[in-house]
Amino acid sequence: MKRDVAWARSGLACAVREVILSWIFRPLIAVYARRTVTGHEHLAAVTGPVVFVANHSSHMDTPLILRALPWSWRRRTAVAAAADYFYTRAVLAHAVSLAFNTVPVTRKGETPEPGETALDHVLSQGWSLLVFAEGTRSRDGSVGRLRSGAALLATAHDLPIVPVYVAGTHATMPVGRGWPRRGGRRRHPVRVAFGPAFRPAAGEHRTEVMEHVRLFFESQGASTTPDKRAAAARTSSTA
Repeated sequence: MKRDVAWARSGLACAVREVILSWIFRPLIAVYARRTVTGHEHLAAVTGPVVFVANHSSHMDTPLILRALPWSWRRRTAVAAAADYFYTRAVLAHAVSLAFNTVPVTRKGETPEPGETALDHVLSQGWSLLVFAEGTRSRDGSVGRLRSGAALLATAHDLPIVPVYVAGTHATMPVGRGWPRRGGRRRHPVRVAFGPAFRPAAGEHRTEVMEHVRLFFESQGASTTPDKRAAAARTSSTA
């Protein structure tokens, strides 16, 4: 099974999901992590839908970001999830779709394939979309090369991009762990930072769009991987 579970966006499913996120994941994460959220003022300055573009280090990232969103945003935000990881079995696909409002995306390259209409469908219905731009979880906590599918989606639907930087989840629940780990006597500090929204400029190449996101991550203290094309374009523009 690699199809979108559309019923997960029904009114009843949204109500159940809010219970799961607020009464299960929120207190569970609080046992292991001390959360800080910044940048809500940037969300107040924009009207949805938007494409949220985040870095990715842990399975904690999705519930952490969704809980960091104000309810008015959270209730209308879907999450792009790897079809080859979460949608190979029907039970798992339905479970993650209900818990996190996931939408399947195939990880085969830079751009969405023509048949991947689920992402376009949710955006056209007025939902915001959370995309993890690296395409996989970081193995060392640094930010890898950002894929450009989010830029293409934002451009195609004329939507703003809101960068989201997540810190501390690699230390709390890195790749390979099925459960968060304790930080000794103190809980692990984790942080979610929402950046200012921006719209891709007319004619702007997708790598340049994603460079805006990378620079926000860098401004938050992240170790990032610059795109060679974007770096060359900046060098030529300042020469």
